[in-house]
Amino acid sequence: MIVWVNGAFGARKSTLAAGPHTALAGSVLADPEDVGAVLRQSMARHHRQLRDYQDYPAWRRLTVNVITELHQLGGGPVIVPMTILNEQYTGESFGPLTLLGTAVHHLVLHADPEPLAARINSSRGYPGDEQLSEAGRAHRRRRTPDYQHAATTWLHTGAHVIDTSTLTPGQTLQAALAHLHTST
Repeated sequence: MIVWVNGAFGARKSTLAAGPHTALAGSVLADPEDVGAVLRQSMARHHRQLRDYQDYPAWRRLTVNVITELHQLGGGPVIVPMTILNEQYTGESFGPLTLLGTAVHHLVLHADPEPLAARINSSRGYPGDEQLSEAGRAHRRRRTPDYQHAATTWLHTGAHVIDTSTLTPGQTLQAALAHLHTST
């Protein structure tokens, strides 16, 4: 099975992904940000460099290839924590994954604006480096309206939405695992 954990920046996707990774026997974790980092580094200062690595069609193809290879190599669930807010990019990523002959679960972690803002403001992505931590928080704040737009127009359709507004990370994990166990 493939478990794609989507949602707002700062919605605790990575926190959740660590839970199923340890709770689901034989699972592996695939982080598409690693693919993005390779593209960002490779295309730095190139005349075709793009601001967001998700805008590279190569990112979507390479991400699907990495997930496919990890699924075949590991033989168990692949957990993928990654926000995708572009409907076309989601289709380009999920479409090929459905051809693997395994279930593809799209979990969306939702948080209402107030608790999401509180989480973002309290996050310390780079302990010991307040400047980098604030840059991360600023990026998450800038992308919050993008998530809200996607959530109200298409993102929640066809996905299993877990409202984390009042849930602890442990409760979010239990909700995700309950969904995975009842839908497989």
